[in-house]
Amino acid sequence: MTSPDTSSDPETPVPAPDTSQELTAHGYRITVDDGRDTFYAIRLSEPDSDTAWIMSDTVRSPKEMR
Repeated sequence: MTSPDTSSDPETPVPAPDTSQELTAHGYRITVDDGRDTFYAIRLSEPDSDTAWIMSDTVRSPKEMR
């Protein structure tokens, strides 16, 4: 997975991201402060890479978004 060109020149075309690699997703329930606080997180990653991943704790269920 490569980062797109972030050139400031508006005339320079930005290459499309490589979407040939499927991503995996894992959800986590994280408890901190001796169990006083719990939050959820999601991690998206490329299956064959230890360095191509992103994790976010801003996770909402579809029911909460209605």
